[in-house]
Amino acid sequence: MEQPEMNIQKLIETAKMLVANNKGLLAMDESNPTCNKRFAKLGIPQTEEARRAYRELIITTPGLGEYISGAILYDETIHQQTPDGTPFVQVIINAGIIPGIKVDIGAKDMAGHPGEKITEGLDGLRDRLKEYFQMGARFAKWRAVITIADGIPSRGCIEANAQALARYAALCQEAGLVSIVEPEVLMDGVHSLSRCGEVTEEVLRTVFKQLYRQRVMLEGMILKPNMVLPGLTCSQQESVDEVADATVNCLLRAVPAAVPGIAFLSGGQSGELASARLNAMNFRFKSRSPWALAFSFARAIQQPALEIWQGKEANVSTAQQALLHRAKCNWAARRGEG
Repeated sequence: MEQPEMNIQKLIETAKMLVANNKGLLAMDESNPTCNKRFAKLGIPQTEEARRAYRELIITTPGLGEYISGAILYDETIHQQTPDGTPFVQVIINAGIIPGIKVDIGAKDMAGHPGEKITEGLDGLRDRLKEYFQMGARFAKWRAVITIADGIPSRGCIEANAQALARYAALCQEAGLVSIVEPEVLMDGVHSLSRCGEVTEEVLRTVFKQLYRQRVMLEGMILKPNMVLPGLTCSQQESVDEVADATVNCLLRAVPAAVPGIAFLSGGQSGELASARLNAMNFRFKSRSPWALAFSFARAIQQPALEIWQGKEANVSTAQQALLHRAKCNWAARRGEG
């Protein structure tokens, strides 16, 4: 089915808006089990109401729209409302933020590939995307997970995940949604910075080959990759500048210039380190980067706020200030002023 001209323009405009004015994305799409785990650590009740209250705290943070362009929601969240009955989607739009939605249903063990995962969720996706569009979402996200260890990742795992990402992206564009394509090479492991660079480049080349094959319009998507990092338990941990150089050089070799923006995931980095590395990339490469280098962080923006909030109404305002501070730090990191 040929895309109507208007649809193409709208997709391009939305993709550009998601990375405009030094803003970035706030990923608040943790699944219920993941959110509950974080709550449990801090003694917060693991209930739908507590999750609703926490997400309300995030989206009602005064001034959030100055630094955040889009918010990625989870299925439960996109259906929720404030106590006065205002849908969360409307609150987000009123804040000048574009609502988005996570649409994969998680990474599952891949048959015949011990230690590797494949992301599921393509069945029935076309209808779900249509429904999310009607609810006000204007972009979607799908995450693939690649592990580095002895003998992995395998070609089979990389190719299967790349194809799923491309099929998801094509369905998104058909539905009028910008696709956030997230192939995450995990930080866990003892691998070196250069090994992460090799794997990341191979993954990205494979993903873009599949995106071409599925006729995905690159101007209407955003790439959400990992930074090129040494494994968490690697004995050598490179400097901020070395990480910035390794990451952008890898992207320059593998990501077409037609992609409007690259919004990095934080992947378990501390908020401060994620911001510092993003700042270094923008400082060192801004003049020759063909794409906007932005952020799509979850914990690296939310964690301080969650720890302050602790499920208590009295802590909401202080928690919101902490959230805004991290969002502003990442906005500053995009400016790359050294």
